[in-house]
This record gives sequence, structure tokens and C-alpha cells, in this order.
Amino acid sequence: MPTAPQNTDELYQALEENDRRPYGRTRTVTAEELVDAAEQLAEPVPLVHALFELQEAYTYGSEPRKSPVVFARLLNLFDEQPDVFDERRRHTLFWRFKWVADALRVLPEIPLAGLRQWLTEMRDRYEKAGLGLQPYYGQAYQLAAHIGEGTTLAYELWAGRSRTGLSDCEACEICERALYHLAAGDDERALNDWEPVLAGKESCQEEPARSVSYALLPLLRSGRLDRARELHLAGYRNCRRNPSMSGEVGRHLEFCALTGNEARGLELLAENRNLFGEVDSPLDLFDFLTGTEVLLQRVEALGHGELPAAGYAGRTWTVAGLRAEVRGRADDLAARFDARNGTTAHTDRRRARLDRAPLVDALELTLRTRGLDEVAPAAPVAAPAARTAAEVPESLPELILRARTLDEQGHPDARACWAKLRTLAASRDYAHPDDPAVGPLAQLRADLLSDEASRTGEKDEFAEAAALHEEAAGLYEDAGAPGDAAVARACALLATAEIPAEISAEGAEGAGSADGADDADGADGAGGADGAGGAAVKAAALDAAHAAMVRLHEEASGLAPHQEARLLRLRATALGMRLQTSGDEAHVAPVLAEADLLLAFATRHDLGGQISGALLLRATTHALSGDLPAAVTVIDGVLDRLKAHGPAWHLPRTLALRGRIQLGLRDAQAAQADLAEGLRLAADWPADVVDTARLHADLAEVCMHLGRPDEALRHLTRSAELELRRGSRTDAYCAYSNAAQLCLDLGRVEDCIALLDSLLAEPDVAAGEVDDRLVAQLRLTRARALHTGEDLKAATTEFVALAAESAGWDDDPGSHVMIAAETAVLLGESGEFGRAREAAEQAIAAHARAPRYEQLSGCLRELARLQAERQGSEGLADARAHLADAGRIADEARAAEYEAQGRSLDTALAYEHGRVNAYAGEYEDALAALGKALALLGEPTPEKGEDHAGEWAECVRLTAAVEGIYLERPAPALNRLDAAVSRLTALGHTEEAEPLSSLANRLRDGE
Repeated sequence: MPTAPQNTDELYQALEENDRRPYGRTRTVTAEELVDAAEQLAEPVPLVHALFELQEAYTYGSEPRKSPVVFARLLNLFDEQPDVFDERRRHTLFWRFKWVADALRVLPEIPLAGLRQWLTEMRDRYEKAGLGLQPYYGQAYQLAAHIGEGTTLAYELWAGRSRTGLSDCEACEICERALYHLAAGDDERALNDWEPVLAGKESCQEEPARSVSYALLPLLRSGRLDRARELHLAGYRNCRRNPSMSGEVGRHLEFCALTGNEARGLELLAENRNLFGEVDSPLDLFDFLTGTEVLLQRVEALGHGELPAAGYAGRTWTVAGLRAEVRGRADDLAARFDARNGTTAHTDRRRARLDRAPLVDALELTLRTRGLDEVAPAAPVAAPAARTAAEVPESLPELILRARTLDEQGHPDARACWAKLRTLAASRDYAHPDDPAVGPLAQLRADLLSDEASRTGEKDEFAEAAALHEEAAGLYEDAGAPGDAAVARACALLATAEIPAEISAEGAEGAGSADGADDADGADGAGGADGAGGAAVKAAALDAAHAAMVRLHEEASGLAPHQEARLLRLRATALGMRLQTSGDEAHVAPVLAEADLLLAFATRHDLGGQISGALLLRATTHALSGDLPAAVTVIDGVLDRLKAHGPAWHLPRTLALRGRIQLGLRDAQAAQADLAEGLRLAADWPADVVDTARLHADLAEVCMHLGRPDEALRHLTRSAELELRRGSRTDAYCAYSNAAQLCLDLGRVEDCIALLDSLLAEPDVAAGEVDDRLVAQLRLTRARALHTGEDLKAATTEFVALAAESAGWDDDPGSHVMIAAETAVLLGESGEFGRAREAAEQAIAAHARAPRYEQLSGCLRELARLQAERQGSEGLADARAHLADAGRIADEARAAEYEAQGRSLDTALAYEHGRVNAYAGEYEDALAALGKALALLGEPTPEKGEDHAGEWAECVRLTAAVEGIYLERPAPALNRLDAAVSRLTALGHTEEAEPLSSLANRLRDGE
């Protein structure tokens, strides 16, 4: 707090500001300072308010030891100066007797006699004040349930009494009743009791998050898996990282452990590592630690005790080490509670949780399902393949020769051989074979560098790939292998050409084709450069690379057939990529000519992989030139050849290309069939070799065209996870971003948020190693999901942060317009119109540099509506100011000949003038504005469609309401409505006519 309040007005303002803060140390410390400031003012009423605020901060900030101390001061003030407590303050005081009872119960150092003495004090005070005793009996039952003795009688004494004004809220009492039945083993009755809370009909500060955490396991036991999954996602988000809800977090961790989601459990534990040090309530800590131990015990039982785990600060933990620490602390807490209570209830409850077997083998909780093998930080690994790879020879000479033979063929199993050789050659005791057939050590090192360069190029790291290829070329020359050196240098030329304007992730296919015959589709997928200037630079670089390759080929001597074929393939690939980069029809013929050279050479030497590669290059070239039927004809021939002669690993990519071309021909069914078959065949090969991730991404697009968005979502998430496994993290995050947006579009809000939370918690994202705009997109989608999920506070916080960051995006002011505009609307929905105006001003300023007419106009109109609706006539001036700005935007759009996607900006503005004036009670102005809106809209016609009819009908309805109800002119309003109903009915828009008929009937009844 910068300066202490100097008077009561400043104190009350500071208390109000603090009340808006989330519970935690900042709010608590401020509340303590405000109590000090209130004492200096020497006025009892402000001090009472400050003490109430401080006790609330302690209670919901998980500091139960301090709450009773503050309440004691309040009780003394009440006894000494009862007149200070008006009816509202008196109610608050007696309500908080229960808070003190809760606080004392969670502290094992408080003797049982002390707990009972406090309940006696509460009863005496209530009786003296003439208050009903149901709240007292509620606390007596909770103590009995805590101790584990006398619960049945205590429950009946409480549950059988009528509620009073000081009873716990309905949601909390529902939870207590459900927990009683749950403890008795009656899951169904507990769930029936819980339903109003779980359905969101009853809620409070702690509910439904508390009830959800307890209901998860009963839902599993009753077979309601989808409901349990849904509630886990929503419930966890409402309690995570919250010290006062650490017990709830512990039960969510337990839920993960018992549903085959141990990896998610560890992820959530890491997200809540703050709870190890911030929870001051021993009972809440006991619940959290027990749930944590259930998770850690399960992970260790599955053989992953060595995995890293997030635990207490100050040291690095493994699962096994943290479990031992947690077990000791939780056992100690259980013993302390049982010693205080004189029972074994806490030890027994803890043992029951730890002994519980998994309830479901595998319940998919999130769209990003991962196993424990993927938790440990390690080098990315390829997805397991269904086909058993060819056995890697044990003999070192055989292994080297086998790797080279497979590499010449472009066979996927070459990578396994190179991987084993890389490990062997890196060992200190490696001894290279003295075998002329194997060649010198320099040749093997060159082979390994070439393989590394190929994998580096697939990650779009072109500069490094080029350097590795050059280094390999030098070693090949030293080893007396000039043909291999020529191929390596050609690969370096292609990689270098990709550096000036790096291509998209799809363009990595071009880099792959440069490195070997395993890439069947050559130039297919090469991305364009950024912007026309970048495309020209890129095309020129590829042209130069091709010319250099031709010279290199002409000057090379003693080339083996497979080496010469690779050079021809690289030449053709360079021209294919130039065509895709430039889109110039003049570049089509050179690609086809190079493809024909490769095809003739490969056919003469019976090089199957290069034959199919040449044919597919032809097909891709036809596709790029717009001749899709010719492309399909060529591909059909390739498929026939591959099925008859192989190589089999080219089939998935070939089918994928045909699927994409079929989609271009608008035959989504045929595309789906090809891609699905490609995906089926891809299961026989390593995912990175046949690009299974791309197949899933293409299938996602096709499924969207077929109207199967849920299936598309599954393919998108699978594509993203495969990209992540092979180390293409940017591509993975982009795919996941698309999945999250689709999730939001489908209304799966909690799935969307859970997915994005998981991504944003990734170490490289948290460390700022991922592109800041990509991360901003993930956060923006999450903020929109929070807004859709009606978590307005969290959504606004995120939008405000994004608006501040995007203000510095000088290269992208248009995005700042969008973010600032959305932020302004959210602030308006929160009633913070001053801050909303500031955000709108930011959007207006950025719009001057990058116009976003429709977005900005919509923002300003919505702010005007919100302010008029919330503030009535008092907000009219500000609302009209927003509309004036929207009017200037509409003028700019008209001058720029901008056409809105929906109704025109002028029409929308006129309609909003009508609504705003109606909200403010300016009905004549409202009627005039709505008349203008109707004129601009024009009456519905068969050509204008259903959407236009709906907008027109709503405008007529509002006009008639203003005219007939507020201006008390029913006759013209009825004429308007009857004419509109007739017109809409004649056009078949009966649904749109219903509200107008209803209003007309209301007006006639009024007459």
C-alpha cells in the first residue's frame, strides 16, 4: 500500500479495492496494514470493517491460526460497544462464529476441550441473542464427523432442524449431507444430494469446487465416467494453486492416479508446487499430502520412481524421494489429529485412500493424453511402429555396410542403423574395422554427419544442415569417396537456398527429398516465402542452387547409379520448390524436364524409389500448375506401380498426396478414403519417415469439410503430439493451437482451457524459448475460452495483460486492435467503464496504423450498449461518445470502400443508437434511430435470406416496443407489427415472426 489512508473515505475506498484482490499474501498484508490505519483514525466503525476484511483474508488465505485472534478483537468490541454493530455488522459477527469453529478444528494443537468450549460459547451467544441453533448443531456435527464418533446422532440433530438466516449456504449444507452419506458407503444417495451443486444451481465461495472434488470417485464407481471427466476439468481449474483449497487439489491428484492419468497428475502437481510451502492449515495440508502420496505411490508402483517430481523448495525431487518425504509428514499430521481427538479416524481415512486400487484403467481426461514415459525430459523419440524393423546386425562391419545399403535405397530402417553406429562411434573404446569394404573412419564420420544433416533439415534448421552437409563433403573427399562428396555438396546447396526466407513447416519435405530417395513427393509441400519480396529472393536462391547442382553434376566423375540419381533428384527438387515458391507458370516445364531425366535414368538402372519419386514430382508439378485431374492420373499410375513393385514405404505419402489433390477437386469423401488408407499403411513405418503427423493434419482438414469436427479434433491433437515427439515443437504448438480453437468452436470450453494450460506450462514456453506471437495466440484463445466459460475475472486479467504486451508490436498493430478491442468489451462487461475506455482508445490509435473497421466498430457499439444498459441515463453521455467514435469508423470504412461481412456498419450503428437511447429513457431519439436502421436494412426478400430476415424482425420488434410500450402509442406499433408478421409469414420466416406476434398480442391485451 503506497500511502496509508488518512480519513475514513480513503479507508473505505482502500478496503473496497482490497476486496477485489484474489485471496493470498498480497491481500492479507494489505488487510493488516488497513487495520493499522483504522486504529490510527480512532473510530470504531471503520475499525470493525477493517477487522472483518482481515479475518476474511486469513480465512480464505489459509491462515487459520490468525482468524480466531482477529475475531476475539471483534467480539470484545461487540461486548464493549454493541451500538457500533448495526444489523448488518451484527449478522456478520454471528455468522463468523462458524469461521472460528472451522479454524480451531483444523489445528491439532488446539485441545478437544477447547473446541467444545468454543461451541458452547457459540450456543450461549446465539441463545442470548435469540437466534436459532441450527448453525450451532451444524458445527457440532462437523466436529463429530471430524473426530469420527457420534456422527449419526449429531447429523440427525442438525439435519432435522429448519434453516435460519445464519445457516451455512445451501451449497455448503448440501455438501455436508452428501459427505455423510458418502462416509456411510451410499454413493447414489450422496450423488443425488450433490446434484444441485454439481449442476451449478447452488454455489458459493467454495462451491461447487469442494463438492466436485469429493464427487469424482463416487461418479467413477457408479460408471458415470464422462460426468467425472467433465467435473474434473471444471473443478480443478477453480481450485488450482489456491492454498485454501489444497485439499481439493489433493483429491484431483488422487483422481488422476486412479484413472490411468498419472502423467497428468504429475503435471498438476508441478502446477501446484506452491502449496507445499503456502498452506498453513494442517487439515488442508493433510488432505493435500495424502492425495499427493496416492499419486506418487501409483507412479512408483508402475516403475517410474526415478521420474522428476515437483515438491518442497530447496532441493530436486524424484517421485520416490518426494513420496518418502510426503509420507512422513502426512503420517505425522494424522497422528497429531488422532492424538488430539482420541480416535484413529485420520489414520484410518488416510490408509483407506492409499489402499484404494485404480477405478478405471484409462480414462482420457484431456485432449493431450500422455504416458509416464513422456514425462521425463529426454530427447524426442519417434512413435512406436507396428512393423518390426529389420534386425540391426551385431557385427560392426555388417552394420556399417547394412546402413549404407539401406540408405542407398532410402529405406526407413537406415535410421536405426545410423543411430546405433552413432552411439558406437562416440564411445571412447571405439575401434574402426580394418576392412577395405567398410572404408576408413573418415567415411563413417561423413555418413553420420549426412544423416544428422538430414534430420536437422527436417526441423527447418537450414543453416546448420548446410554446414553439416559441407563438413560431410570434406570428410568424404578425405576418405576417397568423391561421389558421396558430390551428393553432400548438392544437399548443402539446397539447404543454403532455403536460408534467406525460411519456408513453412511443410517445406521440410523439400529438404528431406534433397537428402535421399525416401521422400516420395519431392517438391510437394514446399512453403512460400514471407511476402512477395521474400518469394522472389527464395526463388532466385533456388534457381542459383539448381544451376550450381548442374555444374556439380557435370564435373563429377565416377558416380555410382544411386549417387547420380540422387543428384538428378536434388536438381528436380530445387526447381519444384522454385515453382511452388514463385507460382510462375514459366517454371512448370523445367521441373517436368528434370523429372523426365530422373525417371529415364532411374528406369534404366531399376532404382524403384527414384522412379516413384520422379513420377510423384510430375504429379506435384501438375497440381501446382492447377491441372489436378492430370495429377490424379499420374498418382494412380504411381500407386499401381508401388503396390506391384514397391517400395512400400512410399505408399503412405503417395496416398496422402492424392488425398490432398482430391480435396482440391472438392471430393472430400475420396480424400478421406485416401488419407485414411495412407494412415493405416503408415502404422507399418516410423512416424517421422512417412510423416504421420502430416497425414493426421490433412485428415483433420478433410473431416472438417465432411462436417465431422470431433473426429477432426482427434486428428489435430494426434498430429500435434507426433510433431512434439519428433522435436518439431513450433509445428506441434501450432497444431495444438488449431485444436484449441476448434475445441472452443465446438463448445468444449473446459477441454480447451485444460489443453492450453498444459501447453503454457511446458518448460520451453515458460522459459520464453517459444515464439512470443505463438504463445500470445495460445493465451488469447485461452482468454476467449475463459470468457465463454463465464470466468469473467480470469478472462479480463489475461486480456488486459495481452493488450499491454501487444501494444509494443510495432510490426503488427492490427493484432493489437483486435486484442485491445476485446479487452475493452470485457472490462465493460465487468462494469469498469473507465478502464474500458482506455483500452478502446488504444484500439483506436492502433487502428489508425492498421484499420480493423468491423472489429473496432463492434467494440465501440458494444461498450455503448453496456454502459447505457448498466447506468441508464447517467451513462448516456459516455455511451453516445462511444457511438460517435463508431460513427467516425463507419465514415472511414465508407471512404475506403470497405464492405462489412454482415450488415453494414451504418445500419449496425443506427440500431445501436436506438438501443442505447431506449436504455437511457430517450424514447423519441430511440424511435428515430431505429427508423433509420429499418430504412438502411430494407425489408426482407427471398434473395436476402434468413439472417437478414432475423435482423429486420428484431429491429421491428424493438421499434414497436419503444413506440407501443414506452411512448404509449399502441396503434402505430400494432400496424407496424402486423405488417411485418404478414411479410415474414409470406416469405416462410415463421420462426422470426413469432416474437412479433407475441408482442402484438401483449399490446392488444394492454389496450
